[in-house]
Amino acid sequence: MNDTGKKIYKVIMLIVITALITALLTTMFVYQKLTGKMDIQNIIESGDNSGLELALSQIRSMLEEEYIGDLDDKAMIESAIKGYVEGVGDEYTEYYPPVEMSSVLDTTYGNYVGIGIYMLVNNASGIIEVQSPMEGSPAEEAGIKSGDIINKVEGEQVTASNASDMSNKIKGEEGTKVNLEILRGEKTLNFEVERRKIVVKHTKSEVLENNIGYIQISDFDGGVADEFRERYENLEKQGITSLIIDIRDNGGGIVDESLEILDMFCEKNATLLITVDKKNNEDVTKSPNDAVINMPVIVLVNENSASASEILAGALKDNGVAKLVGTKTYGKGVIQTLHRLTDGSGLKITSEQYYTPNHNKINKVGIDPDYEVKLPASAVITKENDTQLQKAIELLQEK
Repeated sequence: MNDTGKKIYKVIMLIVITALITALLTTMFVYQKLTGKMDIQNIIESGDNSGLELALSQIRSMLEEEYIGDLDDKAMIESAIKGYVEGVGDEYTEYYPPVEMSSVLDTTYGNYVGIGIYMLVNNASGIIEVQSPMEGSPAEEAGIKSGDIINKVEGEQVTASNASDMSNKIKGEEGTKVNLEILRGEKTLNFEVERRKIVVKHTKSEVLENNIGYIQISDFDGGVADEFRERYENLEKQGITSLIIDIRDNGGGIVDESLEILDMFCEKNATLLITVDKKNNEDVTKSPNDAVINMPVIVLVNENSASASEILAGALKDNGVAKLVGTKTYGKGVIQTLHRLTDGSGLKITSEQYYTPNHNKINKVGIDPDYEVKLPASAVITKENDTQLQKAIELLQEK
């Protein structure tokens, strides 16, 4: 090796050795930082809540000392509370900051301003699809259709990960407008839609062949029981002699709304619901009035029929009022209590487990239909190829 080669070799080795020493010193520095100040894991393992304040104080102190950005105390505290509640490990127990709580209440009681669309979040593909525009809504009037993909809201890209933020962005003050970029097949369409107060319709109804009444319930949010009663009375005037109740894809809602509908079908003092709380106290809810609907009934259910839907299906089945057609229900047999806190935030707590009148467990189990019928694999289900609906019609024609 000549002198030039030796010099280059020495330089390269010097650089390598310097890099290794720097990396080693950095590792040691970080290790000492981590072990020199923190005893948080001991606090966590002790399970002593009194140490929570100390743990947060230690973290806060280190952030103040070293974090190069600004600290947003409000956001940090809010995130800490959400995380604390999330640590319960229950998918239904949740803390809502004031803005989120307001949105939850508006949705639950059908009192909100927006454009009136049901959205589906596809986490696999990362897209947000319009399930359907609400009947008579600004979205329907503007020409937005089922199957449209919401690509942008006010110029901001929409993804599955920011679906909640985009949903809130679509909402706003009554009379204002929102700009949406919609993908429909190969076309890119732009809509400017006015926000209005949305009156949510929870049901649809029609008279089918052989005087069979049909009522679809999309959810059990506020007002659905009164709406159901009105739908039934209109069908009754048209001479129906039997009834199909469709609660497929109905994820539930307010338990009392389901119980009000059950009261229309079940005899006075019939058991509608059994609930058990944390202390194993059992409470039995019975029908307060005589039945006002006395005709053959079929209930359509599927794997997305959950919560209040299962309360309705289970009580009608156990009381011998209806037969179930479709596939096994979801299996959400727990009830949440929603607490509104003084600052406008909210805490939803899973507080009771419920059972059918025959004391059958629902949670993580579901309800088996009397007649198991699957839908065809076809992407588009029509009345004619809806095998579950056709089975219900067949059964009622035999009555």
